[in-house]
Amino acid sequence: MTDTSVDDTGSATEAGLDPEIDHPRSRLTASATLEMVAAESGVSRSTVSRVVNGSPKVRPEVVQAVSAAIERLNYVPNRAARSLASRQTYAIALLVPERVKTFFNDPFFASVVQGITTGMENSDYILNLLVSSSDPTRKTRRYLRGGNVDGALVVSHHTADTDLADLCDIMPVVFGGRPALADLASCHFVDIDNVQGARTAVDYLVSTGRRRIATVTGPADMRAGVDRRTGWAEGLAVAGLPAEAVAVGDFTEAGGAAATRTLLASHPGIDGVFVANDLMARGVVRILQESGRTVPDDVAVIGYDDSPAATAQRPELTTIAQPSELMGRRMAELLLALLRGEELEPPELLPTTLVRRETA
Repeated sequence: MTDTSVDDTGSATEAGLDPEIDHPRSRLTASATLEMVAAESGVSRSTVSRVVNGSPKVRPEVVQAVSAAIERLNYVPNRAARSLASRQTYAIALLVPERVKTFFNDPFFASVVQGITTGMENSDYILNLLVSSSDPTRKTRRYLRGGNVDGALVVSHHTADTDLADLCDIMPVVFGGRPALADLASCHFVDIDNVQGARTAVDYLVSTGRRRIATVTGPADMRAGVDRRTGWAEGLAVAGLPAEAVAVGDFTEAGGAAATRTLLASHPGIDGVFVANDLMARGVVRILQESGRTVPDDVAVIGYDDSPAATAQRPELTTIAQPSELMGRRMAELLLALLRGEELEPPELLPTTLVRRETA
């Protein structure tokens, strides 16, 4: 058996394994070979291998000659073999601690994933999707600890996900939204200014004459749900209005409908509702209409996301647009910077905007 131990130069060539030749797939995945690059550049194939693997023991003029030959021949190094030498997997995990149905039904996730793939498209990394709400420990945690990925992106984090508390100690990690657990406060993240977004919604409702403004919140174990409720309450406090009419939802349309029934039973006189996402807002509008109330004449409604759900109903939903795709792209860019060992700027809060349509 060939010895595949790796020396401190990061190359496995001297140990008997040429990362570009000895891998069984190398001749199938590239038309040009390592020998062709060596002949083109006038060096040995082991020197070409060192250049491909980023060895510091190659003279700059040789690196330049080999790089030019690689460019001319359109040589494609075998990534699987290089990972044996560099101990990198060239894979990034996208961890979503949610039910699979929730992940595929909520357009927010599609937007974030689109941004992540855009941010990664010019890198060598591939994305591994891990959707799990019931067992983040036995399978997901074992997978992440097993050296299968170089870093992780986490979207939709709950306070109950305590098994992820030391994730940032294991590998580079970037969260979408501020981590809900205090143990993860030092982790890197990209977040939306959810407090200000909710305040913008309340300010607009107040400006249209609404005085009994309720909210359907997101889950209390998620930072976005907490922040949007906080912004709603702050907006009402500034306007001198009571912050009493609250119902907790779960970011689903059915959850929004159920929360609205609760609201109408305890606060039948509401004339405005700020809803923590567009999917729930669809449920809110439906129940308001079924109760005989008109939207927006009797009750104005503002959602959050500006997702396709906002325009897939009648009346079309007034909403707070959050840059979900931009958040995903920034997450990917931040993680790639971490993997390159770069110094990072403090996290920023991405801004939101009000999109006026028919419900408010």
